[in-house]
Amino acid sequence: MKLLKIIALITFSVLISINIFAADKAEIDKMAPDFTLKDQFGIAHRLSDYKGQIVVLEWINFDCPFVVKHYSSNNMQNLQKKYTDQDVIWLSICSSAEGKQGHFSNDEIKKRIEDQKAKMSAYLIDESGDVGRMYEAKTTPHIYIVDKNGFLVYAGAIDDTKSTDKNDIPKSKNYVSEVLDNLYNGSPIKTKTTVPYGCSVKYK
Repeated sequence: MKLLKIIALITFSVLISINIFAADKAEIDKMAPDFTLKDQFGIAHRLSDYKGQIVVLEWINFDCPFVVKHYSSNNMQNLQKKYTDQDVIWLSICSSAEGKQGHFSNDEIKKRIEDQKAKMSAYLIDESGDVGRMYEAKTTPHIYIVDKNGFLVYAGAIDDTKSTDKNDIPKSKNYVSEVLDNLYNGSPIKTKTTVPYGCSVKYK
């Protein structure tokens, strides 16, 4: 009997752990998992602090050719400015591990942002990769959109053209603009998930 109680207790503990783990994974139409990350200035940003505002999460690696496509063309900066001017919070997250492509010192991050004239609300450093894995971020870029109530309403690619050629941008369907405009207009979101494209996230 004592052995059975011990087994039951272990099983219960495992089930509880599984449930907690599942609750911390990002899922469409469910509350976006909360997290706290620091930016290049050492300032902590907590996702839940932005409840009441739309939030875009952009997984970034400045050295990835697919990211270069969207920044060298100013496509990403134009999106950032257009929507942050409408009170959207735009968080660019780098999950590159130390020693891997896309991982930079704080000074280099500041320089890259200045050189690119990037307009994100904050650049967040996820060196451990914990937040990236929580959201199952696979590529750079990989975009997630959280509505004002904290629900994840989009996860996927920035647009529908998988290429590194910036000349493809004008003829591409931009999913990010579509979803954000839907949210502002109160229209149903037709496309909630797409397959992301880009470089693999450089996890440790």
